[in-house]
Amino acid sequence: MYQVIIVIHVLLGMGIIGLVLMQQGRGADAGAAFGSGASGSVFGAQGTASFLSRTTAIFATLFFITSLSLAFLSGKTSQVVDIMQTTTVEKPAADLPAVQGAAPAAPAAVAPAAPTEVPAVAPEAGK
Repeated sequence: MYQVIIVIHVLLGMGIIGLVLMQQGRGADAGAAFGSGASGSVFGAQGTASFLSRTTAIFATLFFITSLSLAFLSGKTSQVVDIMQTTTVEKPAADLPAVQGAAPAAPAAVAPAAPTEVPAVAPEAGK
């Protein structure tokens, strides 16, 4: 059930993005008034705006509902777990049994020290 709601949620989100990108901006109506716009489109002069805005509103409402249902389903747990109260203890490596035929572990390599010799700068002659 959770996966189905997530798929619907993602599809609604992509649908909203597509619908918003297809809508005209508020300033695009001025161009249509002077004949340069597509006022005689498939949906009519104002039919496109109302159809796309209505569909966007429906998709946004469904997106909100799926968001709430996902929040409700994810908040429904059978037991209360507090991560601050749980502790994990790791076993030290010394408690592990030795493997036959394996060489003993080498101590950690120490990084070489920085060179102590500094190249000499040639003194300037005549000063």
